[in-house]
Amino acid sequence: MSALKLLPRRLPPISPRINRCFSSAPQLEDENLSKFPKRIFSGIQPTGVVHIGNYLGALQKWVTLQNSGEDVTYCIVDLHSITLPQDPVALRQSILKLTATLLSIGIDPGKSTLFAQSSVKQHSELNWILSCLSTMARLSHLPQYKEKTQKLKDIPLGLFVYPVLQAADILVHKATQVPVGEDQVQHIQLAQHLARIFNFKYGTTFPICHALIDSDLGGRIKSLRDPTKKMSKSDPDPKSCIYVLDEPDVILGKVKKSITDFTSEVTYEPETRLGVSNLLQIHSLMSGKTIEQCVEDAKSIDTGKYKFQVAEAVIEHLNPIRKGALDYLKNPDYLISVLKAGGDKASERAEETMVEVKEKVGLGAGVGLMPVKLVNEL
Repeated sequence: MSALKLLPRRLPPISPRINRCFSSAPQLEDENLSKFPKRIFSGIQPTGVVHIGNYLGALQKWVTLQNSGEDVTYCIVDLHSITLPQDPVALRQSILKLTATLLSIGIDPGKSTLFAQSSVKQHSELNWILSCLSTMARLSHLPQYKEKTQKLKDIPLGLFVYPVLQAADILVHKATQVPVGEDQVQHIQLAQHLARIFNFKYGTTFPICHALIDSDLGGRIKSLRDPTKKMSKSDPDPKSCIYVLDEPDVILGKVKKSITDFTSEVTYEPETRLGVSNLLQIHSLMSGKTIEQCVEDAKSIDTGKYKFQVAEAVIEHLNPIRKGALDYLKNPDYLISVLKAGGDKASERAEETMVEVKEKVGLGAGVGLMPVKLVNEL
C-alpha cells in the first residue's frame, strides 16, 4: 500500500470555531521572521494514550492547519519519551497506535510531514550543538523540570536537558510557528533564546519562532475527577480522562462518575461550578453546539441526567475515530511506511539545515567545508 494513500473512512465534523483556535503570542520584535518561509512544527509524545484534552486542544487544530494549506511538520517525539524508563516493546506499540490515531483524526501524509523523531538523526545532532550554547542556570529555572523532578530521588540528565532537544526539534526544520499550550510557552522562549545566540555568534541561520497559543475551550479541558486540574495522561486515576480510543461503555462510565456538585441545575459558571462547566465545554466541542445551546438543551433535566447527553455526544464524535484507528492498526506495515516516508522527507529538510550549521560552526572534515588555502596545502 502506498504510504501516501489513506484508508477511506468518514470523519466527525470539526467545529468551524476551531479556525479561531490559535492566537499568536505577543511579538516584541519582527526580527528575521520575514526572511524565512512560513513553516509550522509540532510534536506529541507516544507514551500514554491520547485523551480528549489532547484531541480537542491540539490534534483537531493540527488537521485544520494542514487543511488550510500550511507547510506543516508533525513529529512523534519518541526520544523525549525515554527521559523516563519505558518498556521497549510497549514504546514501539505506542508509536504505531499514535500514528493510527493521528491518521484516523484526519492527519494526511500527503499534506503533512508525519514522522518519528528518532528516525531523523539531525534532531540529535543539532541538540548537541545547542546544548553547547545552553547554560545549566537557564534550564534549571524551567517550571516543567521542577514539576517533574519533585518526586524523583535520582534525576536523569535527559529530563534536565530535554528542552534543548525540544528547541532542536523546532530549529532543525526552521519552523516559524509552533502550536503549543500555555504551559509550553517557556520552552518556546528557550528555542527563541538559542536561535538568537546562534544567529549572533555565527550569522543569521534560524528564524525566531513564535508560539501559536491555544486560546479556545479545547485547551482548557479538565480532569473528570478533579476539575481544578487539566486532563492529563499522567493522572493515576484512569477515570480522570476520556481516551480517544475508549469503548462507548467505558466513556459512559467515566462521564457518569465525573465530579460535579450538589446543585442539580445545569449552568455554565466556570469560576464556581468547575465540574459542570467542564462537561458543558466537552459537550459543546464534541457536538459543535455553543455552550448556550447545550445549557438550553439541558434546562429541563438535572446534572445526573445531563451526563448521559454529554456521554452520547462524546461517543458519537469519537466512534468513527476509534474504528478508523483500529482499522489502521490491522495493517502495521502501512503505518511503518507512513512514518518511513515522512522520516525521509523530514531528514532531507533537516540535513539542509545541518550542512549550513556545521559549516558555520566549523564541524566536519569534508573538503567542501575546508578553506581553499588548506585544501591546496593538502
